[in-house]
Amino acid sequence: MTPDERNPELRPADPSYSATRRALLLGAAAQFLGSASPVSAAGFEWKRYSGRPDEWFRSEEAARIAENILSHQSPEGSWPKNQDSSAMKYVGDPRRLSGTFDNGASLGEIRFLNRSGQATGSEPQRTAVLRGIDVVLKAQYPTGGWPQYYPPPKTSYHRHITFNDSTSSNLMEFVRDLANSTEFSHLDGDRRRRAADAFAHGIVCILKCQIRVKGLATVWCAQHDEITLEPRKGRAYEHASLSGSESAGVARLLMSLQAPSREVVQSVHAAARWFESARLTGIRVERRDGDRIVVADPAAPPLWARFYEIETNRPIFSGRDGIIRFQFSEIEKERRTGYAWYGDWGTQLLKEYDVWKRSHPEVPKDA
Repeated sequence: MTPDERNPELRPADPSYSATRRALLLGAAAQFLGSASPVSAAGFEWKRYSGRPDEWFRSEEAARIAENILSHQSPEGSWPKNQDSSAMKYVGDPRRLSGTFDNGASLGEIRFLNRSGQATGSEPQRTAVLRGIDVVLKAQYPTGGWPQYYPPPKTSYHRHITFNDSTSSNLMEFVRDLANSTEFSHLDGDRRRRAADAFAHGIVCILKCQIRVKGLATVWCAQHDEITLEPRKGRAYEHASLSGSESAGVARLLMSLQAPSREVVQSVHAAARWFESARLTGIRVERRDGDRIVVADPAAPPLWARFYEIETNRPIFSGRDGIIRFQFSEIEKERRTGYAWYGDWGTQLLKEYDVWKRSHPEVPKDA
């Protein structure tokens, strides 16, 4: 039985929705004040190579890149973030390398070496791929989520289940590909089965993490407790809250399931309702004299705040002092200009939702 047959949610969404989604993505403007992942880092970019033919992966250039990537793999099997592992070889002590899943790290390196190893038959590359896959599968918590690092630290926020910067969404898409994509068709059956189980377990975790306020499902926090699944604080200015950024990626992942369960369908509809209720109109954020300010503009397109207070649904802001404020202007300039506090995350999501809901109507609770 294939992973598809064991778990129909692993199959990609129906072609009509996928084609429409691609068109919307291509036609959408760049994210306001940042990309879909609010942190922009100069890490390894797999998309630069993903469309190249096998012949290129057998070239001298590809071999050089593969050697560079191999040299950056940590003892645990992952890769560091915020550095282009393809640019040059790592010449330091390999034992000092610390890998992560944050900011898109590790998954692109695995995909590159997987393509290269298949094209060239390189055993070192194939071994590195398996080590990378194994650390992804091993890092998943019994509750179904992933930390930023493996092994997870005992005390810092990095141990929490991390939706921040699309970390969990990226990992979920990766394990789904491990289980189901022809890209990994050569992978042994045991790892493909484990990946399918990891994806199914991750979906359950996402549903359980969805925050309820006065009995109503809303969206997700950027971090959740790895045991209780309660919303948790990240850095000093990242409070336990409803996330207008990360929740868009989580809802989009749920909409990508071809055969969503009733629970998944209800979760998506609830998230969409929250995005409708949380939209901010009549304002825009502009750069002025090296600062960012909020100005009134009745004609401005809708925005969403990065964080909302859980009980009140009010946008919240915070500086490095960790004090919650309700006015963007009240936090220090360094945080106003150095973080994506507002974005149009809900605009694209709601466009995709309008297409998705035609095939997935909401079912009354008593039906």
